[in-house]
Amino acid sequence: MEETREDQADGAVARVAAIDIAKASGVVCMRLPHEEREGRRVQQVWTVASTTNAVLELGDRLLCQGVQSVVMEATGSYWKPFFYLLEARGLECWLVNAREVKNVPGRPKTDRLDSVWLAKLAERGMVRASFVPPKPVRQLRDLTRTRTAFTQDRTRHKHRVEKLLEDAQIKLSTVVSDLFGVSGRAMLDALVAGERRPRALADLARGSLVKKREALIEALTGQFEEHHGHLLRILLNTVDHFTEQITELDRRITALVDEITGPPGGDEGDGRTPAAVGRAGRELIKCLDAIPGVGPATAQIILAVIGLDMSRFPSPEHLVSWAKLCPRTIQSGTKNTAGPAGRGNPWLKGALGEAANAAARTDTFLGARYRRIVKRRGHAKALVAVARTILVIAWHLINDPDARYQDLGADWHQRHLNSTRKTRDLVRQLQALGHQVTLAPAA
Repeated sequence: MEETREDQADGAVARVAAIDIAKASGVVCMRLPHEEREGRRVQQVWTVASTTNAVLELGDRLLCQGVQSVVMEATGSYWKPFFYLLEARGLECWLVNAREVKNVPGRPKTDRLDSVWLAKLAERGMVRASFVPPKPVRQLRDLTRTRTAFTQDRTRHKHRVEKLLEDAQIKLSTVVSDLFGVSGRAMLDALVAGERRPRALADLARGSLVKKREALIEALTGQFEEHHGHLLRILLNTVDHFTEQITELDRRITALVDEITGPPGGDEGDGRTPAAVGRAGRELIKCLDAIPGVGPATAQIILAVIGLDMSRFPSPEHLVSWAKLCPRTIQSGTKNTAGPAGRGNPWLKGALGEAANAAARTDTFLGARYRRIVKRRGHAKALVAVARTILVIAWHLINDPDARYQDLGADWHQRHLNSTRKTRDLVRQLQALGHQVTLAPAA
């Protein structure tokens, strides 16, 4: 046990522990008030294995010492055993971003010193806890992320199928829009089965492809050999396997969403809508699905990332800032600039980006917002702006049980246009081009 000379700051946490986590162990630093000398602190530093029994023993020891808060860095996925087990023991656990608790430059870097530094920051209230959702939402998050990863892998294997056909001089993708549609898949299966005659393969066309029979015959004429057939069979089996796994994940996600319910309504004065009791996840999915560009899969990802309890985000602006969908303000003296938005949660930003891309092609308020911004800011920033709007809408739909999405209409900006300012801007543009403008009221 060591005695430290630092006086306890006002408003500091009296009893705190910090853990510097590695794969097989963690270095724990516990800082407590001195029993006899007021204003002095004592600290203990020791190493704990990351096994279940060792972590549970650590939780009992911290509880016996009356520790109020346990702080740990987000190190890969190694923090999860410590966080979940200590949380189950009844301790208040904080997960902090490693970028925000960097050690002072020039100091030696060891696990022991890192844990002491983290404990000192925690007891002075100089760290912010990261958002860790409750267990049901964490399970939903695992399922949706696995489904996204499998969908991406399946897409990659579909692209490999197209490359294989190009290697065999089969130009099927130039005629068929979807290689894995009904007609395209039938032709691929026939190639695997040993059929090489272009006319026989073209006869497998269905629907509108029947009109393109001659083009299909030309595209299916190539040098498809037995070697290509073996590779194509392996790739198709892999695609089918991913499809089965994605279907199973869809089923499990739907079942879990049906079981999840939101928190009971907040007390009066806490800033939250006192929405009654446990809103079902299925209801929230239906509300989010009404947003243009947002489908059931995207709605499930949104709930899996931000959860069903919006008390963690007091306002839509807090949620947008957490998701890194707003520019960062940089001020130096009298100069204010906007920095990059930041990385944010890649799963949430990816889903919102796809939703914004889909909404941009619709004749809705979101589509009009995209077309309004893209003219002066470009495609990428316009998509980020639409994604931000979608997230703000999602916050209101989740936070308020009575809220339902109602589109403002594609002409909303035109209906709320300031005609005086618009006229002034247009006149200035004409004058800048060398014209003399005289305005007369319309008859």
